[in-house]
Amino acid sequence: HVLIVPYLRSATELEEWAQALADGERASHLWPDFGTVHAKLEFTRLPFDHPLFILYSSGTTGVPKCIVHAAGGALLMHLKEHQLHVDLQRDDRLFYFTTCGWMMWNWLVSALASGATLVLFDGSPMHPDEGVLWRMAEELGITHFGTSPKYLAGLEKSSFLPANEVSLPALRMVLSTGSPLPASSFYFVYQSIKADVHLASISGGTDLLGCFFISNPLAPVYAGELQCRALGMAVDVVDPQGKSLPSGEKGELVCRSSFPSVPIGFWHDDDGARFRKAYFERYPGLWHHGDYAERTEHGFIIHGRSDAVLNPGGVRIGTAEIYRVVDTLPEILESVCIGQRWQADVRVVLFVKLRPGIALDEALRATIRQRIREQSSPRHVPAKILSVNDIPRTLSGKIVELAVSDVVHGKTVANTDTLANPAALNEFRDRPELSC
Repeated sequence: HVLIVPYLRSATELEEWAQALADGERASHLWPDFGTVHAKLEFTRLPFDHPLFILYSSGTTGVPKCIVHAAGGALLMHLKEHQLHVDLQRDDRLFYFTTCGWMMWNWLVSALASGATLVLFDGSPMHPDEGVLWRMAEELGITHFGTSPKYLAGLEKSSFLPANEVSLPALRMVLSTGSPLPASSFYFVYQSIKADVHLASISGGTDLLGCFFISNPLAPVYAGELQCRALGMAVDVVDPQGKSLPSGEKGELVCRSSFPSVPIGFWHDDDGARFRKAYFERYPGLWHHGDYAERTEHGFIIHGRSDAVLNPGGVRIGTAEIYRVVDTLPEILESVCIGQRWQADVRVVLFVKLRPGIALDEALRATIRQRIREQSSPRHVPAKILSVNDIPRTLSGKIVELAVSDVVHGKTVANTDTLANPAALNEFRDRPELSC
């Protein structure tokens, strides 16, 4: 059966759609009629590990994985995260800016189990202007405001500063996930949104439908860092042999023990071979998450996806280490960084999308290189800095570094269906600047 929600389509379009479904021997129902025709609800008691969600990975590293999650494990995971890590209570109002295709939608909906009120938003977070979400937060008394580093970076470069425009007495926590949150965004939140809010940079993924790293309401927040490992998560940073690394050394992110929301498996992977290959082939017995990470004195830092790590001169560099610097420049809206094979080595290539009216001249290139050299290291400085009009992203908004790398190296990108703007890849193909 298909439930049709009459939202954006006209009545004529809905009738045509319903007829097409009927021609294909598929029963359809309009949502307003569904409750009257099928008013009697029946709840069936099912096993703890009964399938609840099928989620697709973002496709940043290849064809999306079709991940099956169980009801009991997902609910336990989210109850722990909401009540113990996020301090979500019955009187709270939780908002997360997310599409229904991102795992944060599922994370948001599960907050109903804690008795909290959900706030949903449909539309652009920058329309009719940059303050639309914050006026909503003021009007509805939102206590927990969830978003992404990309949104916070865009807000920082806008003219709207929430602290000057709205009153947010109810707001206790700002959550951010989707990519590493740079230290500059921490300062921006406390200076320009609210001084006494708890900024929670959290990290996990669709693969576990939850968090490896999350907030701790009882501990201080350090700029640029993830506060703590989530309760019950045996997360570690290891070397190529699977041995734990000390603080300050970068390595692969793993989880040494099972956790409640380990997926049931992949759809149509009956013998579990693809599932084992995805998570347990690199380090037998350890969940290999694919993030390049570092333990600090206080918490952890994610430096980007490990399969997108740059390796100029044999030195491993996480792409997030470069984005943290570049994204602070007001002339740059967003960027993508890859490693290009060049003369038996790898050189760093940075593509930037500039503000309207800004040109990528030698002065701006010099500024970018100087900032990266001062705030990261000379090894991080790109050999090439090129301008593009658009940067390819997945439907959930993640930059596809590997797809850009494939195009630059003349390879075919197999998973363009997962991209929100696949035509953007054309800007990276056959660039003459990369042949010298």
